[in-house]
Amino acid sequence: MCRWMAYQGDSIYLESLLFEQEHSLVHQSLSAKKSEVTVNADGFGLGWYDEREEPGLYHEILPAWSDCNLKSLARHIRSGLFFAHVRASTGTATNRSNCHPFSYKNWLFMHNGQIGEYDSLRWQLDRLIPEYLYNERRGATDSEVIFLLMIANGLETNPEQAITDTLAQILDIMKSKNIKEAFRFTSVISDGTDMIAVRFSSDEQCPSLYCKKFDDHIVVASEPLEFSGNGWDLVPESCMARIKNRDYQITPLPALLKMAV
Repeated sequence: MCRWMAYQGDSIYLESLLFEQEHSLVHQSLSAKKSEVTVNADGFGLGWYDEREEPGLYHEILPAWSDCNLKSLARHIRSGLFFAHVRASTGTATNRSNCHPFSYKNWLFMHNGQIGEYDSLRWQLDRLIPEYLYNERRGATDSEVIFLLMIANGLETNPEQAITDTLAQILDIMKSKNIKEAFRFTSVISDGTDMIAVRFSSDEQCPSLYCKKFDDHIVVASEPLEFSGNGWDLVPESCMARIKNRDYQITPLPALLKMAV
């Protein structure tokens, strides 16, 4: 499983969280503690907001710990809202187009998890992507399909409903095809101002998701950036965390609880 983190707060240099923390994301790429997979070496990506409306992006197929470009960029880029992701592939190729985060206009999305038996569902899921969005598909991951379906389901006008509808849509298709392998989904999405993080699984092995509020910022991550984990709140399963103005509110996803395959 992948590892990721997202930041909202005062503008900082990216290196302060990507490299300088005790259990930074780059450290997690070598030694994850809350994941089935210890090493996440199938590429990485950054997404950040600055003066422009659309986010900047950087993707690379090298392991995060071995790319000198990442270290240089993180030392010089400042942002008040950014995403970072280290990838452990669940079957698709290791190339830049499959690296997170994914973007559309002013939106960023990244994900940890997988759609069970995705290969047997891929054709059917692709058919749900509207024609006007299909050319936005760059890679072959289930994560990108989920993001495009959210956009099709109204992400730009009602993100909470679009997220819920998309998860339900995928679960319905899995159920119709009698898929028994789990759908696991821990993600974060942003419009450049606020963020929404989701922790959901159709079984009892939901990928981890943590939030921590500081005086001048908030961090959402697959696992704490310190070994102690002090002050990091584990988001409950089947819940959504709305992150706004350096604070967060957690609400359940009750409609999905009855739809688990």
